[in-house]
Amino acid sequence: MINDHVYEWLKSKGFEDRLTEHSETIDTVEHAAGQIGCTEAEIAKTLSFVVNDKPVVVVMAGDGRVNSSKFKALFHTKPSMVPRDRVEELIGFAPGGVCPFGVDKSIPIWLDVSMKRFEYVHPAGGNEYTSVKLTPDELEQASDAVGWCDVCKGWEENETV
Repeated sequence: MINDHVYEWLKSKGFEDRLTEHSETIDTVEHAAGQIGCTEAEIAKTLSFVVNDKPVVVVMAGDGRVNSSKFKALFHTKPSMVPRDRVEELIGFAPGGVCPFGVDKSIPIWLDVSMKRFEYVHPAGGNEYTSVKLTPDELEQASDAVGWCDVCKGWEENETV
């Protein structure tokens, strides 16, 4: 079932036709890539962190991992993920379906440069059965992102399109 809030958000941006409902869960990068038919790297995973006691969302390529020193350089604190049991309360989506669409405006959304190497990336669409196919530039528009950041490691050696 498509998340109504995400559908309306994407509709207001002109991207509602990019939602895809899957028959099996896309709750992990591996599951999502299998259901979508893309590489794991092309999955845009949405992670939530606590920075100065407030949530911050970072969307990154599926093959990226947070680099502590890069994260600290941008956010002036070590990366600390929102506890799993508080993600839905703070971000508005349950783990496995967290996405950067329709998140409370007080929560900044950052996009990691690790996604820029792809023609399309695939973030979740508000639940563990829905994804959204967007170019990185479209993802920036659709998410109302603060901007692009560079807080990941591990993806550079996989730098192929």
